[in-house]
Amino acid sequence: MSDVALSVLDHATIVEGSDPGESLRSARELAQNLEAWGYTRFWLSEHHNMRAVASAATSVALGFIAEGTSTIRVGSGGVMLPNHAPLVIAEQFGTLASLYPGRIDLGLGRAPGTDPHTMRALRRDPASASTFPADVQELQAYFEPAQPGQAVRAVPGEGLRVPLWILGSSLFGAQLAAHLGLPYAFASHFAPQALYEALAEYRSGFQPSEQLDRPHAVAGVNVVVADTDAEARRLFTSQQQSFAGIVRGGQQGLLPPPIDSMDTFWLPGEKERVDTTLRYSFVGAPGTVRAKIEQFLADTGADELMVSSMIHDKKARLHSYEALADMFDLKGPGVDLH
Repeated sequence: MSDVALSVLDHATIVEGSDPGESLRSARELAQNLEAWGYTRFWLSEHHNMRAVASAATSVALGFIAEGTSTIRVGSGGVMLPNHAPLVIAEQFGTLASLYPGRIDLGLGRAPGTDPHTMRALRRDPASASTFPADVQELQAYFEPAQPGQAVRAVPGEGLRVPLWILGSSLFGAQLAAHLGLPYAFASHFAPQALYEALAEYRSGFQPSEQLDRPHAVAGVNVVVADTDAEARRLFTSQQQSFAGIVRGGQQGLLPPPIDSMDTFWLPGEKERVDTTLRYSFVGAPGTVRAKIEQFLADTGADELMVSSMIHDKKARLHSYEALADMFDLKGPGVDLH
């Protein structure tokens, strides 16, 4: 498995008993350890009005992460572009790329990353997703060298060619990434249904670009590694409880501590829905997880895994990521798609 890049998607998750400041500091500590273990990139997500997510101000949080690291790539997974003017994102990530050259990724999604009430608070037009392809190209143009007479320039940003990624969970994102010749990350860690069809669409339609000469497909997975299968399953109950809350009508509290068994927790129908959502979750002792990941990679042909691990205990989370790095026999910084 050593030829597959290994990266992490984090949410600066706020666990019960913690607060946003502590969660962001824990995220930076995690990134520092991932860097030492040889992971390729560390991404933060943009979500709004979610009690358990401390990375809503994504570019600000990424600056904090980048300042505390030195080699690992740092980026967004992703910026929900319809929430923002492309020029503002170009300036924000141009600033990051100026301060931390060669290390910044800009992953882009078209979902709101929140609920309808918060969309209105963000002043987002629900129809703005329809302009996503044009907005991506506008943003991309701001990172190119300025043209003579160009009226609007991104400063910082122009000429930096910050690498763009398209994130998605449907064929739309796959087709756009293929058309623009950009790397594509599929959100199979929570929206697994169209994974194989989207990857096939992306690869078959890919057109080489200045940024990328061949397809680069990333698949999101949930991973929990512990010393035993039983302990890993117990740690995973935090994420299962969290997603069950969403199924129960959008209950989104802080990430709860694990429980010994989910059998008495589930309400009717919840287990099936959560299991479907978290289908690509690899949970167990190292040998168990390795076998599951090897099968997943054989089935998908993914070039890179984007790992999410919603584990309540910080030490257990670090142990899980270190064990995963050992499985991949990571030796240092991974692939650079700039």
